[in-house]
Amino acid sequence: MRLALVLAALLGPALTAAPETAAHVVQAENYGQYSLMFERSAGQYWAGGSAAGQWSWTPLSATESDISWGDPKTWPPKSAEHFIRSGDWVLLDGYTDGAGRPLTQLQRVTSEKLGAANCTGMQPLPSAGGRQHYVRWTIPSTGYCLDAVGTIKPPNGSTTVNFRHLQKWSPPHPCFNQYYANQTCITQYEQWWDDNHHPYSLQLTRTVELARALGPAFTNHTTFPLPWTAEARYHWHY
Repeated sequence: MRLALVLAALLGPALTAAPETAAHVVQAENYGQYSLMFERSAGQYWAGGSAAGQWSWTPLSATESDISWGDPKTWPPKSAEHFIRSGDWVLLDGYTDGAGRPLTQLQRVTSEKLGAANCTGMQPLPSAGGRQHYVRWTIPSTGYCLDAVGTIKPPNGSTTVNFRHLQKWSPPHPCFNQYYANQTCITQYEQWWDDNHHPYSLQLTRTVELARALGPAFTNHTTFPLPWTAEARYHWHY
């Protein structure tokens, strides 16, 4: 899977004989404020003067939510990604045949590493039941890198797709597109490899921004397999 950097609050003066002082309390932002994953939210992104795609979150509980991606003309799509918030992580569990439906493909990691924004100092991540650590819930002040390797299988294990997902997440920064000025975003750079009906190879390289209070796909700059750019234009709650 894009942040004002801090929210500040003033403490009241202490009830002592000491001189009055004020302290700034820093409250970190979270992924929910940018992804809108626990809101019945939706958005549409455009490319070349027309709608290129649409997304919609379907919250299922206080900790689980599905996101659908598809063509507005044939909505709703017959697929969705299932995410779970567990502590300070958002985990990718797998895929369904539509928002709110049971999992039809389980995504499980065999190796996961976490490191600095430039992917140095990578260290193994403790397993979360095999689910992929997709993004931190509390947004850190510095970027970080995630590198996951694993498989995608149906519940009966009849087929196997091997994958690798490399991500670099960047902290909040000013952002804009041709439809929205003066926004704040987090950025996800990602690369995806798999062997789904073809030899194992790189399938996608892109950089996307998520805007605070607007959601995913604020900007999408894809460089592989083909150069392509899209920008968010419409957002709503339902």
